[in-house]
Amino acid sequence: MELAQVRLLVTDFAACYRFYAEVLDLKPQSGATGGPYEKFSPAAGSAGIALQDRSMMAEVLGELGDTATGHRSLVVLRVDDLDTYCERIAARGATLLHGPAPMTDRMRVAHLKDPEGNLVELQEWLLLRS
Repeated sequence: MELAQVRLLVTDFAACYRFYAEVLDLKPQSGATGGPYEKFSPAAGSAGIALQDRSMMAEVLGELGDTATGHRSLVVLRVDDLDTYCERIAARGATLLHGPAPMTDRMRVAHLKDPEGNLVELQEWLLLRS
C-alpha cells in the first residue's frame, strides 16, 4: 500500500489553487486553475496535496453537498527554515494564526488557514539540524 495524496474537498477551487500554488509555492501537476481537480507537490518528497471541487464529489456521495463545518483536516508541511518561509508566504498574502514558535524541544511550528478554512501546519524539525 502507498499513500498517493491527501485530497481536500473545496468550494472555492480558484482561491485554494492560488493559495497552494502561489502562496505556499507548491508545484501544480497540470495547471488546472479552474478545477475540478489538481495535485500539488513540494520540491522534495513524494507526498502530495490535491484539491477537488466539493460539488463533483457530492455527485458521488450526496452527503458532501452539505456545507462543511468545523476543522476536518490539518495539512502538515515540513520546511528547512521556518522563519524565512513564513516571511516569504506572508509577503505573498498568507496570514499566520500562530507562530513561528516552539511546539516541542524538537520542533518549531506555525499555523495558517487556506481560503476554505483548512488548517495548515508548517514544521521545522530541530532534530535535523547539525
